[in-house]
Amino acid sequence: MRSAPGRVRVQQGARGWGSVLGVVLVFASLGVVLVFASLGTARAGFEELGTALGDRVDRHILWEGSFRIRSELFYNLDLDRGPTPSGELVFPVPLGDPRAQALTRFDMRMRNDLTLVAPMGGLAAHLRLDLFDGISLGSAPDGPPSAATGQSPGSAVLTIRRAWAEALTPFGVLAAGRMGSHWGLGILTHGGDEPDSDGGDAADRIAFSTPLGGLVWSLAFDFTAVGPETARRGGTKTVDLDPADDVWTVTFAVLRYHDARAHRRRMRAGKATVDAGAYVSHRWQDQDVPATYVPTATEVPLSAAQVMTRGFHATALDAYLRVTHPVFEVEAEAVYLFGGYDQASLVPGVLLREEVTAQQWGFAAKSRFGDGADGGSAGFDLGVASGDPAFGFGVSQPLGGRTPQRGDMDGSQLRLPYDTRFSNLAFHPDYRVDQILFRELIGTVTDAVYLRPHARWTWPGFLAGALTLDLAVVASWAMEATSTPGQATALGVEIDPSLSYVSEDGFRLDLDYAVLFPGAGFDNPEAGLAAKAAQLMRVRLGYRF
Repeated sequence: MRSAPGRVRVQQGARGWGSVLGVVLVFASLGVVLVFASLGTARAGFEELGTALGDRVDRHILWEGSFRIRSELFYNLDLDRGPTPSGELVFPVPLGDPRAQALTRFDMRMRNDLTLVAPMGGLAAHLRLDLFDGISLGSAPDGPPSAATGQSPGSAVLTIRRAWAEALTPFGVLAAGRMGSHWGLGILTHGGDEPDSDGGDAADRIAFSTPLGGLVWSLAFDFTAVGPETARRGGTKTVDLDPADDVWTVTFAVLRYHDARAHRRRMRAGKATVDAGAYVSHRWQDQDVPATYVPTATEVPLSAAQVMTRGFHATALDAYLRVTHPVFEVEAEAVYLFGGYDQASLVPGVLLREEVTAQQWGFAAKSRFGDGADGGSAGFDLGVASGDPAFGFGVSQPLGGRTPQRGDMDGSQLRLPYDTRFSNLAFHPDYRVDQILFRELIGTVTDAVYLRPHARWTWPGFLAGALTLDLAVVASWAMEATSTPGQATALGVEIDPSLSYVSEDGFRLDLDYAVLFPGAGFDNPEAGLAAKAAQLMRVRLGYRF
């Protein structure tokens, strides 16, 4: 459920939050509606609603936290293939010596999840605080990090990611606030709860969930984007100047799930467990105030001349299935998104005749055969995200950005008035299938298909913990050859081994290595250069308490 406070990438239009054009350009943002998580993990989901409620409680304050330090070494991620026609590199190179190969990154994060429960157990409030989220180690050598200096781009000393409350009523659970958002595998909306996740989605939402007939039925209303606003006398409150230009989202979901205790009980009995869910979500906006035309406080106030008809409408359909058995586990998620907007112009008083439309689809599946907790296991994952024939992958589409050229890495998938349809679906960046290609070079899975065989071996009882060896091979192809820098569909083959140690008291050490053998899709035919192999090493120290 990605929404404005989460990962909805709104890049143009109303209120300086960006526009609905940006929402449509990254239509994957529409999976932002409801929450349904894989069970047995600490993810944000509708199954989370009500778990802290019930009978009288002895503990009124619950606190869970984690601390992570992460270091990364990138070697030749620019692939030695030279710049794109627009002069951009596939990945940055060392500033002092562009011929050098190695770059590094070190960062940390402390996460705190607090739950406050009323004595009778009928009310609960939840809060997630991230400290030093994304801040590079050593980025503030002259003093403590602050909001003004010493921070990495996109980082923050303190981030309040979630703040919401819930109440148990005779009819179900009513929740309101900024709550986590995750659905299924997380290909569209991801809560960011994995140890190596960055950020995660949240939504300003009012949600109601109730069990009926063995299923959980849920309805949610999201305040996706509201404004522009003006401060009233005293400066303590604001007023929404035009509700017609606000962006709203309504979602209906139904799911069948078993909690962690039921899973363990059925596993011991040798039974298979089926969890499933589906949702339909609709988002709309009638009018808009393009961000580039919203004046500052020192300029002329907003007027009716700056309000434009937008006619934005978008619908998301998503289904999720998980089958768990003592000797295997299979889960899959499929999504279809469609919609558009009537008026694409960003200039008040200047109208375009062409309607922008979008149709996107995607599918991902994961499998495991064997006991992954004690001994060996293997599986086969696959995924596909629809593409668009426009140049570039279309992951980053900034307001007013240039039209990409043939051979560029990224750019807008629209070229008005000639190209008014875009169809590339972008998976959520926290849905990870590899270490280099999609995670670092492209930024996410989009306009591509991948196959991922993998194997795991676990040694329980190793040094009062468990040692796990993972090996995955990821082969990837582009859906549209015109989207790649080399104008070919082969993206490459990546080998990803990793070693993890998790102690009984919550300490973990992860060692990741990856090597990417790029395909012809990353060659530079204009310069006659073939893309060369890239490597990555990553070390994570984790502390859970």
